[in-house]
Amino acid sequence: MTDVDLSELVIELLAEARQAHSGRAARTVRGQSEHRLRLTVIGLRAGAELSDHESPGEATLQVLSGHVRMTCADGDWVGSAGALVDIPPVRHGLKAEEDSVVMLTVALST
Repeated sequence: MTDVDLSELVIELLAEARQAHSGRAARTVRGQSEHRLRLTVIGLRAGAELSDHESPGEATLQVLSGHVRMTCADGDWVGSAGALVDIPPVRHGLKAEEDSVVMLTVALST
């Protein structure tokens, strides 16, 4: 059973991201080899980006705090705390418009 206090993790990852040269910090909270779902919580300092990358397959992005912008050829998506979006199956990037924490959920292939 996975038991994570997301409120605490948001605080921890934002503190780590603010100190990191990259402006990012992440922790996989579920998704070791015995699971088909991987949940990774990512803290981003304002202005930090995940540059364009390929889609991981079926995935969602939930904004836990802050305000982010996902960019892709199909257009941008902007979300703030409480928002949830399907990640499009195309190259995309993510930028923190302010200090933010998101949870990436990916369905791993078997």
